[in-house]
Amino acid sequence: MTREQAQESIQSGIEIALAEISKGADILGTGDMGIGNTTPSAAIACVLMNQSPEKIAGRGTGVDDEGLKRKISAIERGLQINNPNANDGLDVLTKVGGFEIGGLAGVMIGAASKQVPVMVDGFISTAAAMIAVSLAPQCKDYLISAHRSKEHGHGLMLEWLGLKPLLDLDLRLGEGTGAALGISMAEAACKILSEMATFGEAGVSEKDS
Repeated sequence: MTREQAQESIQSGIEIALAEISKGADILGTGDMGIGNTTPSAAIACVLMNQSPEKIAGRGTGVDDEGLKRKISAIERGLQINNPNANDGLDVLTKVGGFEIGGLAGVMIGAASKQVPVMVDGFISTAAAMIAVSLAPQCKDYLISAHRSKEHGHGLMLEWLGLKPLLDLDLRLGEGTGAALGISMAEAACKILSEMATFGEAGVSEKDS
């Protein structure tokens, strides 16, 4: 895509986040549904972490060994031909990313601007989080990792972001399932902090001396 198109994809995500927050949303979840988008996601991670495709790329929807080799080769060629600048998140998105990744990154940036947390689901959303943080580092404080994907390099990506996943259930990608589970956990944690009775309020007797 062009640099202008990359900016537009991020702006679209920002606008979606702000619209949902204006309707009362107090937490957002990011997910994706597509074919082939683990490849640009892995490419983004390779650039920003200075890692080889072999360390990051996984089997996605379940490709065989030959398919994985082709995937790694495609990432290598894409990085070589496009030569994205690791110090410029927008350049990385432009040259090896995708519109859906830009939109997800925009959602995170928009939510952070309103101090609203985002539950980040899976490999593609984590690549988008890397773009978001590279563009607006302060948004990292509002990102929560829902789960550790079974996808090969996801753990390294979470380490780069400094995020610890809430769940590790061998979920492979990130169509939103982990985010839905994570949001439920976040809501439960808030209720424990704000609604759970103390021993005194619950009338629990003191231990006999």
